[in-house]
Amino acid sequence: MDQPTILAVLPRGEAIRNFVYSGSLDSLRPDHHLAVASVRPSADIWRLVEVVSDEAVELEAIREHPRVAQARALLDHAHTRYVWSEVHRFRATRRDHEAAERGTRIRTVGLRGFARIFGNRHGVQALSRLERSISARYPVAPTEASSLAARADVVFNGSHIHAPGATPVVAAGRAAGATTVAFLFSWDNLTSQGRLLDIYDRYLVWNESIRDDLLRIYPDIDPAHVHVTGTPQFDGHFDQRNHLSRDEWARSVGVDPARPVVLYSTGMPWLTPGEPHLVEQLADALAAMVDLGPPQLLVRVYAKDTTDQFDDLRRRRRDIVFAPPSWEPNFLTPLPIDSVMWASTLLHVAAGVNIASTVSLELAMFDKPVLNIAYTPPGVPRAHADFSRYYRFDHYRPVVAAGAVTLVHDAGDLASKTRDAIEHPDRQAVERRSLLEQFFGDRLDGGGGRRVAEALRHIAAK
Repeated sequence: MDQPTILAVLPRGEAIRNFVYSGSLDSLRPDHHLAVASVRPSADIWRLVEVVSDEAVELEAIREHPRVAQARALLDHAHTRYVWSEVHRFRATRRDHEAAERGTRIRTVGLRGFARIFGNRHGVQALSRLERSISARYPVAPTEASSLAARADVVFNGSHIHAPGATPVVAAGRAAGATTVAFLFSWDNLTSQGRLLDIYDRYLVWNESIRDDLLRIYPDIDPAHVHVTGTPQFDGHFDQRNHLSRDEWARSVGVDPARPVVLYSTGMPWLTPGEPHLVEQLADALAAMVDLGPPQLLVRVYAKDTTDQFDDLRRRRRDIVFAPPSWEPNFLTPLPIDSVMWASTLLHVAAGVNIASTVSLELAMFDKPVLNIAYTPPGVPRAHADFSRYYRFDHYRPVVAAGAVTLVHDAGDLASKTRDAIEHPDRQAVERRSLLEQFFGDRLDGGGGRRVAEALRHIAAK
């Protein structure tokens, strides 16, 4: 009997981290013929992709017909109104403000009217049918990846969002009779991103809450076709080989191992403007805590931040240590060493500060106090950013409700709450454990990649 063929589509660098570095895909062999269609960030990373697969092809950039792009854009506008989450409302407010500044308000009003008409279950279903019809009318030229998909039994997309290059490949597999599987990449995707295209048969999700959201937003999906696997994103945190000693880690990042270290992890520049001001405020507060060392400030700049916004601070404040993520710029791909440095950082810092970030969950995994900045820096218009509003976003509300993080509402509060976190690290330990239990159950064990592989194995056997 021939082995089932599973094609893993890795359309972004973080999918390579999730499914190649974790060993998830490699574990499917030798019982399956494992093919991989992936972006190629570098020669070294490509070799890692080839090692775990029976055959590997590069996922090519594909430009679909403009009418297909238009149909998907209209579908996304309607879907946004249909879901109408707090994130979508915030973005609509921001778009209105930017449209007024650019003088394009008429176009924005027209799109909003369209979204109100079609922003309901029947409207998005009709637009989904239209998108399928137009996509079929204007097919893209076959590629090596789509030809491989047409021969596969299972086509697995390792990142269902931000993956236009993967869409024709998955569609080719489904048209040829393959079972298609989407991995919902992040915890906020359902309430902050666009419409899932109707090309998937099965879905893999982080937890039961995301599963419930998926079935609520897409009521036509069969509940039996949604598998809760956890995520490989955090598997490296639980691998003891990634835990450097404090002295090794301190030497690598350039801090004094004898003094407490506070981590500030930055966000997306368009969403969290003015962060250099907040970083300097925190540095000043820590410098005044002489009785505690004083504590050192370690800043990890968001890997996708390509701006120069922190350059001035780097020059002026030698007391602030910047530890850039170890990512390959092409396709924004984490390098294997980043798993070591990041896990070790989470292990050894005294507390972490961020703005409504996934890092809050990661700090909780290492039982570290979390402070969330909930005030907007001076000079940033509320129409562009309102940091306090981010804690009402659908995916982040449960974190706040669990009492697992401390919200900092003004600059005067920053010093006292940071000091309290350093001096009393166990104050919210129960709440942090409760949040992780509620969010991950027993799936926070470094086995997310293994469970994804098990789900794919089960799907391929049917």
